[in-house]
Amino acid sequence: QVKLVESGGDSVQIGGSLTLSCAASANTADNYCMGWFRQAAGKEREGVATIDRFARRSSADSVKGRFTILRDNAKRTLYLQMNSLKPGDTAIYYCAAAAFWGNCPASHREYNYWGQGTQVTVSS
Repeated sequence: QVKLVESGGDSVQIGGSLTLSCAASANTADNYCMGWFRQAAGKEREGVATIDRFARRSSADSVKGRFTILRDNAKRTLYLQMNSLKPGDTAIYYCAAAAFWGNCPASHREYNYWGQGTQVTVSS
C-alpha cells in the first residue's frame, strides 16, 4: 500500500511557474512507475508526465518543453516543475503510482495508487 500526498498547487498568472510535490509513504524507487495526471472541470483525467524506476521520462505533447517530472528516491518525493503556464493548464493535478517493470503506462486507468489532488489555476 502506497499513500501519496500532493502539495504546491496555487493560482498563478499566465507565463508563471509552479512546482508540485508528491510525498510517498513507502519506497517506490525499485519497481514503481510514478506519474502526474490532471483533470480540468468537465473533462476526463489525462496524463501529464510519467517517470519509471530508471528515471526514464515521458510527457504529453501539450506540456513538452514546459513541464519536467523528477523523482527524489531518497526523499520518496515526486516533483512536477511547470513553466510557461497557460490557462489550459488549469486543473486538479494528481500524483499516481503503479508497480510496473517496463515502460510506464500513459493511461490513468493503469495506476492504482492516487493522491488527493492539488488545484492549479492559471489566469491573467
